[in-house]
Amino acid sequence: MAAIRLTNVQKSYGDHPPVIRRVNLDIGQHEFCVFLGPSGCGKSTLLRMIAGLEDLSEGELQIGGRLMNDVPAAGRGVAMVFQSYALFPHMTVFDNMAFGLKLAKQPKDVIERKVREAARILQLDDYLDRYPKALSGGQRQRVAIGRAIVREPGVFLFDEPLSNLDAALRGQTRVEIARLHQRFANASVVYVTHDQVEAMTLADRIVLLHAGADAERFGSIAQSGAPLELYHHPKSRFVAGFIGSPRMNFIDAVVDSIEPHHVTVTLPTSDEKLIAHVDGQRLQRGQPVTLGVRPEHLRLDGDEQSIQTTTVLSERLGEHSYIHADHAAGSLVAKAAGDTPIGAGERLRIHVPPAACHLFDADGMALRRSTFEPERVAA
Repeated sequence: MAAIRLTNVQKSYGDHPPVIRRVNLDIGQHEFCVFLGPSGCGKSTLLRMIAGLEDLSEGELQIGGRLMNDVPAAGRGVAMVFQSYALFPHMTVFDNMAFGLKLAKQPKDVIERKVREAARILQLDDYLDRYPKALSGGQRQRVAIGRAIVREPGVFLFDEPLSNLDAALRGQTRVEIARLHQRFANASVVYVTHDQVEAMTLADRIVLLHAGADAERFGSIAQSGAPLELYHHPKSRFVAGFIGSPRMNFIDAVVDSIEPHHVTVTLPTSDEKLIAHVDGQRLQRGQPVTLGVRPEHLRLDGDEQSIQTTTVLSERLGEHSYIHADHAAGSLVAKAAGDTPIGAGERLRIHVPPAACHLFDADGMALRRSTFEPERVAA
């Protein structure tokens, strides 16, 4: 049984177009589901609808098989952790974590046991008598998480919980959240973020929401699947451009020829030809397309399957470098070894592996990748 089921869910404010559009989604028991997307795409609104903090304009929401459309937030069996810690400054860590249990009139011995167990899990044992002002940002966020844990909910809801932390604390807290999920065998997690690193490292499944100028798709699901499914097999240019850092390179091209297992395209600005291992059944010769390839799949050993570029900048980051180069069709980024000796102004032929190429039609939809991939792309 799905822990959470959303059926044809929509959310509108007044006469304005929907901010959540036709969402159908099942989130399984113990699944870690991440709502991902750029700012303003509606991911927090969708989370608040599950929590009961926003009403549904249309559709149905079920939690544990029970219809929740008219059930208040307190009766849904969910616990939410917000971006802001929302701690009571006049209460100790213990009292902050125990607050919900006291409101529910739990026995004192139960409250004591649950709070101390949560504190042990979150390594807050030595801070139970402190006030929030005496804690670091990471410790405050752990208190907020502990307040959710003690309720023993069936669903945990996280709304960008790491946004207020510095980079080191984000990494540390991300690991702690993953460990917590493993501890609670029956609890599902819905986690909102705009940070794809959080999504890729934490999620069992990513739900990427549309945003931008396309009013017909705004607030709908662009793609839902395992992190590596979205990375390797994006359904659209929007998904391909959002997943991955640096983003995928995109080059305008025209279909030159169509073979059973690959398509050859010409880059009009340079007359260079490239082979892409995609299914060309939906294509016609002369059709404009967009070729996409990720920086980490480009290689600096040009051959016949390569393009001519001029280096603009080498970002040396130690373990690896990002080579920014200009091509007749625009700018490209290639990932290389950290000690790659390439300077600005150098002429460089960049190899584009056919198995790494994606093609997108005029509507931005991806063409299916061919299963025939004799050239293996390095991870």
